[in-house]
Amino acid sequence: MDIKLLVKLTSRAWALDILAHLHRGVPGRQATLLAATGAGRTAFGASLQHVMALGLVARNPGHGHPLRPEFVLTEEGKAAAALAHRVLQAVPDAGQAGLLRKSWTVPVLALAAQPLRFSGFKAGLGGITDRALSTSLQRLEAQDWVAREIDLSERVPFPVYRAVNVGGEISRVVGLAA
Repeated sequence: MDIKLLVKLTSRAWALDILAHLHRGVPGRQATLLAATGAGRTAFGASLQHVMALGLVARNPGHGHPLRPEFVLTEEGKAAAALAHRVLQAVPDAGQAGLLRKSWTVPVLALAAQPLRFSGFKAGLGGITDRALSTSLQRLEAQDWVAREIDLSERVPFPVYRAVNVGGEISRVVGLAA
């Protein structure tokens, strides 16, 4: 999966959860998926529409009532769902899993496989603002998923970030080259 699709996919809080549950074989009815994810109705509905718009999930033709449709993974969605499942499995603590629902967490971790400067994240993630990137890095550092080190090899020292612990595992699962 390329970084642009990963950014789009994770821009909705429950998108990874929906894909992972479909991958695990949870029945594709909206009520069943809603109960499995534990999401609120509005956020879940927006996330489901989002993954449908990305072409990862589609209505199962010929199945389900028009008001209670059944959803299935598309061919492209099967690969994304397997990735979402592995990402969620990499987080052993359910309390920490909420961090994966933040928009930039997974894309930042994907790029942090190798030590990277702030400007490297900005270039790799495209449309991220300085504030969003700074907040994401601080949040990940506080959770001990990213380590911040000062590189003294040049005339002006600068911070370098890399994924560690659970963040390193997520970075390996996603497997993007920075």
